[in-house]
Amino acid sequence: MSLTISKDNPFQVLIAESDDDPAQLQLRYEKHRTIRNEQQSNKILAESFSGWTLDEVLMRLEGSAKEEGFFDPRNCLVIWARPPSHIRDLISVVQSELKDVAPSLWLMPLENLHTTVLEVAHSLTESQIEDLVQTLKSSTEITQAQIAEHPISHQSRLLKPMVSFDSSAMALSFAPAAGESSTVQSNGHDDHYTYHHLRRDIFDRVRQTGIPVASRYIVPSAHVTIARFITQEGFQFNGTDSAGKVDHSRVKLLVDRIGDINKKLESMYWPQLDGTQPEKGEWVVGQDKLVIRRGRLWYGGGDDV
Repeated sequence: MSLTISKDNPFQVLIAESDDDPAQLQLRYEKHRTIRNEQQSNKILAESFSGWTLDEVLMRLEGSAKEEGFFDPRNCLVIWARPPSHIRDLISVVQSELKDVAPSLWLMPLENLHTTVLEVAHSLTESQIEDLVQTLKSSTEITQAQIAEHPISHQSRLLKPMVSFDSSAMALSFAPAAGESSTVQSNGHDDHYTYHHLRRDIFDRVRQTGIPVASRYIVPSAHVTIARFITQEGFQFNGTDSAGKVDHSRVKLLVDRIGDINKKLESMYWPQLDGTQPEKGEWVVGQDKLVIRRGRLWYGGGDDV
């Protein structure tokens, strides 16, 4: 089935602005995360920084402030790509390094890791999501299988893992490949079809089912959330004179550790000077089906549709 790209597809805008050039698309993804990390670092390391932005829902679900009987009221419908085992292993190592200097971090369970290819709907009731699911299932224009299996015939690669962060969470982010060597046998597709093309196409395929897509995330980003802040514990002074105040030295220790991790990732998992691509730093999205997921899935939960 051929795919006609709608004129108002938000992902097509960046592709057009980049002249449909994988190298330019990769640069846009890299610039987005690099500039954002610099901005967040300046904000977090400033003397005026008053503490982490805590996830108030997750606080009530996990940790010392857990409330028995509380459940996340936000229901969503999304399309995920699950990272392969070697990327999960890499994330486990990164999480361990972060936990070493920030023991109070909440870590995303490895089995829940995902990148959001498309957020179809968010923060709705169960019945509202159920209506969308029924629309999806009853579509005669396109099937769930055609959506889930699209990347198998349209492979895209993600490279250059890097820890991205802000005052509320951390993620392992990637950039679309742009002609670098590969450790995986090609299925006939090349890097001209990027991860951003995949997002564009999945957007249109979902809309072909009759579902109005209400995505918040159209920025050039391919990231897997790996940690969140649910407490200020470990980042505040305990003394009577300064209790509750931010310990900026502990904050700087974490930011410095992120910098050290990113240097290691670049030296060990990014394309090398001889042109080779380390196997453990490459993620071929088309090796697996996408996951159509519904429910309370903000932290990796929910159910497959």
